[in-house]
Amino acid sequence: MAASQRRGTSAPDSNRSTLVRLGLITGVLLVLVLVALRFLPGSPFAETAAARWGEPAGSGATAGPGQATPTPTPSPALPALPVAPTDVEIDTDGWWNWALMDTRTGKITGSDNMDETNPTASMIKAWIGADYLRRAAEKNQTPSDARLDEVSIMIRDSDNNAASDLYEVNGGTASIKRLISICDLTDSSPAPDGGWSRTALSARDAARMGACIADGRAAGPKWTSWLLDEMRAVRGVGNFGIRKAFPTSVQKTIAVKNGWVDRTPEQKYTVNCLAVGDGWTMAVETRYAIDLGYTYGAKICEEVAAQLRTD
Repeated sequence: MAASQRRGTSAPDSNRSTLVRLGLITGVLLVLVLVALRFLPGSPFAETAAARWGEPAGSGATAGPGQATPTPTPSPALPALPVAPTDVEIDTDGWWNWALMDTRTGKITGSDNMDETNPTASMIKAWIGADYLRRAAEKNQTPSDARLDEVSIMIRDSDNNAASDLYEVNGGTASIKRLISICDLTDSSPAPDGGWSRTALSARDAARMGACIADGRAAGPKWTSWLLDEMRAVRGVGNFGIRKAFPTSVQKTIAVKNGWVDRTPEQKYTVNCLAVGDGWTMAVETRYAIDLGYTYGAKICEEVAAQLRTD
């Protein structure tokens, strides 16, 4: 009887063992199927982001379920310039405008009339020199010492004879057309009489011309540094205006080219100022009664710069 009872209990134990084995096999098969589905395109179990070179799978920019959205790294802020746009107020007679350009970003700010033009007078000499030097390099020509001296005295001392000679070598009006094209000017035009001193340039375009000189488009890679050094070396009566608003130690780092002329037929004095600093350019243009003299306009340039200068 006891033996019969032992045989009666052994059958359920055997069935139970068989079920356990079947369960384990089924579980293993299910795991293998799920793993295979992770690599099947379109499967709901597939990876949500492909692995990138040097990154683990799932490390893409899109956050998965339960993952925090990654915070983008902000671009580093540009350092502050020694000049900044502001409301400029000048108590003066006559016409004037100004423009300031951040050459790192290309942003231009200025007076409401910064797009209005004024005859350049000697301010255009910076371009005449740049155009001559760039074209010589493009022809694989080395300017003679005499030519370089012409460029130098035209910039440093504002020599008119040198300017007229180089302007003719550049092709006259064709040179101003190259200025407009190469430097992306929008407001300016050659003089109706073809002369260099009556080239019509806005303050906005003058600031663009300064940027064009600074970045090498105007004079080319070979001569840009040389030309800027000549503009930093402006001396005598032409050394006035924008850079005079800065400390003496800073003035020598700012390249300038100013223009001034009395127009007897119009009974007007024209004084224009261009400055090229590190990361910025500034232009101020003036036109007023002839009897006030050139120092009147020079003072306007300096006062505008003083208000745009940051401490």
